[in-house]
Amino acid sequence: MTEITAHHGLFKDTHLHVDDTGGSGRPVVLIHGWPLSGESWSEQVPALQQAGYRVISYDRRGFGRSDKPLTGYSYDTLTEDLHALLTELDLTDVTLVGFSMGGGEVARYFTAHGAERLRSVVFASAVPPYLMKTADNPDGPLEKAQAAEMTAQLTADQEKFYDSFTTEFFSSDGVLQVTEEQRQEALALCRQADKKAALGCLNAFGTTDFRDDLTKVSVPTLVLHGSADATVPFAGSGARTHAALPGSELHVIDGAPHGCNVSHADEFNRVLTDFLGR
Repeated sequence: MTEITAHHGLFKDTHLHVDDTGGSGRPVVLIHGWPLSGESWSEQVPALQQAGYRVISYDRRGFGRSDKPLTGYSYDTLTEDLHALLTELDLTDVTLVGFSMGGGEVARYFTAHGAERLRSVVFASAVPPYLMKTADNPDGPLEKAQAAEMTAQLTADQEKFYDSFTTEFFSSDGVLQVTEEQRQEALALCRQADKKAALGCLNAFGTTDFRDDLTKVSVPTLVLHGSADATVPFAGSGARTHAALPGSELHVIDGAPHGCNVSHADEFNRVLTDFLGR
């Protein structure tokens, strides 16, 4: 465990909590989904470490064990936080694995910093290319009214909201695909989130357009998604990202919900390690 100084903010430096398995293996950086933390990769870290990789996960600002500043919840700042991690740890030949919201930092990284440090990337249940349904993005899977309702519910009663959210997160066709203990573990991570950070990031992943960022992706890419994802539906996200990236690999986990890295961990890990090994 360590901390890095991620960004010189308005009031003070922001410190990110980082878990780094160390070793001489090729680095894999895991970027968690909303509103969880780096601990949500608990099913992946041992498998990747066993396969010989140096595994680095971190808590996004405002979440988990990282600092919770008042500001900095746009993708531009969040991507600078990721870049600070890569530079401070002096990581090269990196694979970035962005889950859900984390796919946004992966896409934006190419626009902000190019591919010099990167070997490959993975979009897992990820939000690109653009979630919000708009006049010029009719295939966006997130309706404005739905986003407004999520914001209102989270503002009014975050405990109730997170309980409902984690149920959908791990459910396919209304059936929970993980144990109740696993859902409760995710719920505990949600409770560590700062409310202003959760609301700021909800707006960021809902309204940020990554279509131009995807045109800059220039390294081998895996798109990994559950077919029954009700949180970030495949047709409006993963399928479109794969189509936007000629030569990208696609693996759809049949019947898997949004949280497929937990519900279908064996298949998720096998596909991920196979991709990393090429």
